[in-house]
Amino acid sequence: MGELASAIGARVEEAAILAELKAGSEEAYAWLIGEFQRPVYGLVYRMVSDPADAADTTQDVFLKVFRGMKHFNGESSLKTWIYRIALHEAANRRRWWFRHKAQETSIEPASSDGFMGNDEAMRSAMTDPHDSPFDSVAHREVQQRVDAELRRVPEPYRSTLILRDLEEMSYEEIAEVLQISLGTVKSRLTRGRQALKQRLAPYVREVGEEMGLTLPEEDTNLGARVAGGGRRVEVMP
Repeated sequence: MGELASAIGARVEEAAILAELKAGSEEAYAWLIGEFQRPVYGLVYRMVSDPADAADTTQDVFLKVFRGMKHFNGESSLKTWIYRIALHEAANRRRWWFRHKAQETSIEPASSDGFMGNDEAMRSAMTDPHDSPFDSVAHREVQQRVDAELRRVPEPYRSTLILRDLEEMSYEEIAEVLQISLGTVKSRLTRGRQALKQRLAPYVREVGEEMGLTLPEEDTNLGARVAGGGRRVEVMP
C-alpha cells in the first residue's frame, strides 16, 4: 500500500510539474535542466563518445524537449520521453559523425559549452575519492577499456545495456523508452551482457592478476566488476 501511495504521489507531482512546463514557467524549466542535464549528457556521451559532440547533442535534446512540451500527452513518464529523445538525437549524431567526421582528427580542446561532463569531469564523478593513487589510475584504465569495448557492442544491445546497467532504469521504463516489449528488453540485455563479457575477457586475462580484476560467473551488470584490495568496485563505463 505504501508503494502504491508513493507511486500515486509521484504521478500527481509530475502532473503538476508538466502543467507548469506547458504554461512556460521559467522555474519549471530551470528545474527540468537541473534534474535531467547531467543524466542526459551521460547517456548521450556513452552513445557518441566525443565530449563536444555530446554537449552539442545534449543542447539539441533540450531544444526538442522545450519545443515539444506542449504536445507531450503524458502517455509515458517525463523521464522516459526525454530519454527517448536523447537516444534518437544521439543516434542521429553518430550517423552524422560517421558520414562527416570519421576521417577527421580534431586539434581543438573539448568544450562542454556550459554543460556538465567533459572527459575529466566524467572520470572524476565516477572515481571513488577514497581510492589510493594506484586504485585511481587502475580505475580509470579499466573504465576506459570498458568504455572502448562497450562502444563496440552493436546496437540495439548497447543502448539497452546503458539504460539498464548504467542508468539503472527498470525493464518497464526501458520498454517505454525503446518502444519494445519486456521480453525484447530482457533478450537484448542478456545478449548485450554476453557480448560485452566476451569482449572484456581477453583484457581481464591479460591484466586481471596484476589489477585484481574478475569477470562475474553470470552475465549481470555489464559483466564488468572489479575486485581489488579486498573490496569490489563497480566499473561505470
